[in-house]
Amino acid sequence: MTNWRDAILAHFVPHVSRLTIVADPDALLTEERLAVELRQKGFDLVEFTDSVEFRYAYESQYRSVWDRGEHTDLVVVLRLPGSSVDSLPYDLLRAGRRLAFDLGSLFPHLSYRVLQSLDRGLLDEVFDAQTRAAPDRMGDNATKDFILRHVFGIAAELIATDTDLLRALLRLHYRSMRLPPVLSERLVQVLKVQGAFRDWPLEAIVPDDATFYAFLQERWPGFLRGHDSSGLHEEGAEYGRTYSGPDHLPFGHHDIRVYIDNLFVEGKLKPVHLPAGAPPPQSWMLSGIIKDVGSSSAVRTDRLFELIDAEQPSEGSRYTDWVAFAQRWAELSALVHSANRSDAKGRLLRKGSQINEAFARWLDGHYASLVNVPPSNPAMVHHVARHIARELEKSKQARAALVVVDGLALDQWITVRHAFEERDQSLLIHESAIFAWIPTLTSISRQTIFAGRPPLYFPTSIYSTNAEGNLWRKLWEDAGFSKLEIAYQRALGDMPSSGDVSETLDAALISPKTRIAGLVVDKVDRIMHGMQLGSAGMHNQIAQWCESGFLGSLIGALLDKGFDVWLTADHGNIECRGMGRPGEGVIAEIRGERVRIYPTPELRDQTAAAFPFARKWNPIGLPAETFPLVAQGEGAFVTPGETLVGHGGVAIEEVIVPLIRFERREVR
Repeated sequence: MTNWRDAILAHFVPHVSRLTIVADPDALLTEERLAVELRQKGFDLVEFTDSVEFRYAYESQYRSVWDRGEHTDLVVVLRLPGSSVDSLPYDLLRAGRRLAFDLGSLFPHLSYRVLQSLDRGLLDEVFDAQTRAAPDRMGDNATKDFILRHVFGIAAELIATDTDLLRALLRLHYRSMRLPPVLSERLVQVLKVQGAFRDWPLEAIVPDDATFYAFLQERWPGFLRGHDSSGLHEEGAEYGRTYSGPDHLPFGHHDIRVYIDNLFVEGKLKPVHLPAGAPPPQSWMLSGIIKDVGSSSAVRTDRLFELIDAEQPSEGSRYTDWVAFAQRWAELSALVHSANRSDAKGRLLRKGSQINEAFARWLDGHYASLVNVPPSNPAMVHHVARHIARELEKSKQARAALVVVDGLALDQWITVRHAFEERDQSLLIHESAIFAWIPTLTSISRQTIFAGRPPLYFPTSIYSTNAEGNLWRKLWEDAGFSKLEIAYQRALGDMPSSGDVSETLDAALISPKTRIAGLVVDKVDRIMHGMQLGSAGMHNQIAQWCESGFLGSLIGALLDKGFDVWLTADHGNIECRGMGRPGEGVIAEIRGERVRIYPTPELRDQTAAAFPFARKWNPIGLPAETFPLVAQGEGAFVTPGETLVGHGGVAIEEVIVPLIRFERREVR
């Protein structure tokens, strides 16, 4: 075997059986690359979690096809721990063959409990290490150490100095390789054995990148103040810190400073003013020092273009690669649009066209594989609520609020984040990103957030948002919450004249009985639909809206009431230009600026032939008779030459949206 997937794929031969039932307690079949290879072989994966939902999908999309004498290869996946194939309905058991796969059979020498905690995207590195090292049977701690060394490149027992530790943590967090709790706890345990790191806040900075970067940020001014003092520092000179630990870090070490410049360029660290009396900075420090705004912006723009050119994912990349890339692209877009430099904007548009062409090709082969990714690591918007549900399971007193900012693009989140950072220094912001549902329409993608499931399961409301409150309540009632514990409110975004955001909130959101709240802030979407000044105008108006304080006050009020607060968006937006308006009357169900939806593939294909900028989209997870034609790049179904800001297509700016978690930190 060249990789662990081969042992599984060998069992899947097309046209052997129209139905295959797989016991898959470790979610192996939903690993992105395996799911892609199965789809390329012609197999469709459907999870059996809810019997009613499954029966609807099975009867409408597969049973009816088979009754017509047509063939499809369907794989029914049972993923729940302890799930038994024998618990399936009799008609499925009679019609399908049975298979079973688990981590224990693929990695027999490693601890099954530890392997279960890993993101499935890491199994390639584990398999390669197992093949090279051929280890004997290992217990829990030996398996943890083996994975830390061979997958994450951390030999904890060899970390002996502050430089060693800082280098290891930078390598870990910069690559966005989040350690699962069992591994971060093991790493902290081994490091604490060494007395050299007793004052480091290891429990906080090892597992979490946002906390680690905040820890670095606090110590950067002290380094600038004394970087040429031959290692002599006034201990305890820094005050107002959140995180304990050494006063000074070895930023100047050649293994460390290669990361520091990129962290400032990418916005993970914030430049500061050069402290009074500080020695002249060295050239590598300049990205972390506030200078002339215009020149600093130009230098950072050029550096971000270099990073974008060097790190653009390919068609074979994982979705996590595109997410990390989209976050860098958003930093660059926000910088260019906020500075409003015509030369940089032209360069951004040219690069954006290349990126979106590659991204659209990648979506064709990979997007369907994201639908069933386990919600422990959300990949799509419909995973978010189920991820929050898992967090709430840890405590019966926990409360959570999900704020959906309708239409907030990832680059516009950067503008919002800057406003938050200026307004509230106590916020700790954990940033990630996820995929919206395609087509990226509010009625489709936003409903999937509140339903916690694909659009296939709410066909009657697919073109309206009026049912999303009921979908939200049903989701949480099915999870065991009472009606009094669930709240939902929409049409938020304007600060009342009193300046008290609580005046705009329903009583249920303020009630101490509420444990789960869903809120829709639609101000950005309203700004977008009235925008005539393009992306630069969007950033300007969003910045002005943030100055009103509504969103920051809302997040702060929810945190003060004890909610864990999450923020996401249903879709982003892109500045686009007209390339022709289809003259088809009422043939299309949806006649948007970036998407048209047709009841048959034939009607869609007729329009597609006349508009080469548009892409025929495979109706993944959509109800029957829903065949989208989506805009690719910057084209729009409007009069040629007309410019606007729109959504509905497959540009990276529309599809990859922010997922943010907020918490407060106490400054000592």
